[in-house]
Amino acid sequence: MNLQIHKGKNTRIYELAKELQMSNRELIKKLNGYGIEVKSHMSSIDDETLELLLAEISEPESEPESEPESESEPEISKAEEDITVSGLATLLDIKKTDLVKSLMQAGIMANINQRLDFDALTLLSEKYDFEPTKKLTIEERLEAEEPDKPEDLVPRPPVVTIMGHVNHGKTSLLDVIRETNVMEKEAGGITQHIGAYSVNLEKGDVVFFDTPGHEAFTKMRARGAQVTDIVVLVVAADDGVMPQTVEAINHSKAAGVPIVVAVNKIDKENAKPERVRQQLAEYGLAPEEWGGQNIFVDLSAKSNIGIDDLLENLLLEAELLELRGNPNKPARGTVIEAQMSKSRGPVVNFLVQDGTLKIGDFLIAGDYDGKVRAMINDKGKNIKEAPPSTPVEVLGCSGVPEAGDKFYVVEDEREAKSISEWRQSASIEKDRATTARKTLDLYQMIKEGKIKDLNLIIKGDVQGSIEALSESLQTLNTEEVKVNIMHAAVGNITENDVMLSSASNALIIGFNVRPNSQASKLAEKEEVDIKLYDVIYQAISDVRSAMEGLLDPEIREVLLGKAQVLETFVISRIGTIAGCNVNSGRILRNSSIRVIRNSRTIFDGKINSLKRFTDDVREVTSGQDCGILVDGFNDYELGDILESYTFEQIPAKLS
Repeated sequence: MNLQIHKGKNTRIYELAKELQMSNRELIKKLNGYGIEVKSHMSSIDDETLELLLAEISEPESEPESEPESESEPEISKAEEDITVSGLATLLDIKKTDLVKSLMQAGIMANINQRLDFDALTLLSEKYDFEPTKKLTIEERLEAEEPDKPEDLVPRPPVVTIMGHVNHGKTSLLDVIRETNVMEKEAGGITQHIGAYSVNLEKGDVVFFDTPGHEAFTKMRARGAQVTDIVVLVVAADDGVMPQTVEAINHSKAAGVPIVVAVNKIDKENAKPERVRQQLAEYGLAPEEWGGQNIFVDLSAKSNIGIDDLLENLLLEAELLELRGNPNKPARGTVIEAQMSKSRGPVVNFLVQDGTLKIGDFLIAGDYDGKVRAMINDKGKNIKEAPPSTPVEVLGCSGVPEAGDKFYVVEDEREAKSISEWRQSASIEKDRATTARKTLDLYQMIKEGKIKDLNLIIKGDVQGSIEALSESLQTLNTEEVKVNIMHAAVGNITENDVMLSSASNALIIGFNVRPNSQASKLAEKEEVDIKLYDVIYQAISDVRSAMEGLLDPEIREVLLGKAQVLETFVISRIGTIAGCNVNSGRILRNSSIRVIRNSRTIFDGKINSLKRFTDDVREVTSGQDCGILVDGFNDYELGDILESYTFEQIPAKLS
């Protein structure tokens, strides 16, 4: 008997009944006949009992039982939370009063119109024959995916992003691969949009994202890293590792994407591919021949050298990743880019990551719904279907979603519009909320105290200053809190630094450099704080203060003053007032107070009222008489000492 039962965890009766192709009632009766006590279909049995049961069932029975009620029963009913008592009674075909009575016995007062939560349904399921299920939110329903059947999964093309420093040959490399000259169509030879291209090779297809390397388009680079399977890092053999090379490495590592290094321009006289390998090793990228895990390919895009070797290694890397997709289900994926066209309306570039997108599909992308009216592939041809790992331009959305938004195909137009309206309403409410997104100011982070690590991005005028500052900050690390330098480079503070700061909760420290205008605008929009310094010790002092602010402060008691009870006055409906003389310090209204008798504390509480003669006062100082009413205490004796005290927070210091 081949049963799909998972060993190592208890098995529910209804699961076992389904595998044995018998009703819950039949199985429960059979178990009880074997002396195994089970109360309902929700009861569980352990592995040992399961094996004994299966062995017993597999033996041929001498006389098969023939019962009139052994006819096949319907599958177990499922009840979703938020169902009414009346609806559940109808579903289970039982009396409503029986359900109400069962709920009352469980301590739940309910009428027939009462909606039942998951806990109430679970209680009822132990008595009645049904399976309770949780009600999914709109977002949970969209993101919920049923496991794909192995036979439905087919290999899908890898999505490859090309990254690197400006003028290191990214677009030229892609140009050679797809045998078209994009460079001539783009201003200044620098890519100004995310291009997604499907390339057909002999051994398989590859989808390439050409993410720009110019500083002004860093945001696009980050978007490319979010949807890619493999990153090709292009480094010029004659130029070596440059600032944007390091930025590309950081973005790829943050996305958890494998990196294949393409050492370009090896045909130049001053090319030094070995120096590139040494430089990249400092950033954790080591070639396989050195015992590392990264593939390095020497090539020349201009001379068409090593291109086949790169493509072969990309397909090899993809094969190791075992990329699979299911084309036999509704599509889902990511918005690559979107714009409003005067002639065509909203134009959205999608990357289909799973399922198949078809003409006529209803979808939701970000806050907007839509119906696929036309699809154009990267070669400008109209297509009717887009399988997994296909970049496609779609017409038919009701608005322009944000790049990076997820899209989902839904059942019908009504569902798409309902989700769109709900999301747009939620966005409006979020904008109206008074609690703004976290800011990255040093002192704001101190107040929040939510993290114990301080992430930093350091930009400086010269490498020597950066190294000196980085080393000095690293010495501040303790067991309680430490500095994480996410990125350090020479140059002005750019948009990329601001975006990396926003994504990783990092502070930006500029040493003898300033942010450019675009970075300043983006920092203001993203509420990222940038600290500028020209003296190293000032930067170290501020970071030390920030780190100390992340530590839990020490709570210390502060004695304010003492007073001796000289007389007591009992006032009806108020209590006993202690007539005191302040011996030392001062007594503050609303402060904490303890009553001491014979050097022992007999009560600890709060001062309710403090009077001097008939006037309410805020404090009474040494040598003055006063009347004190302590909240919850009346049993004074002459000579008792009252101590007024409070608590203060002492900022913790780095050890």
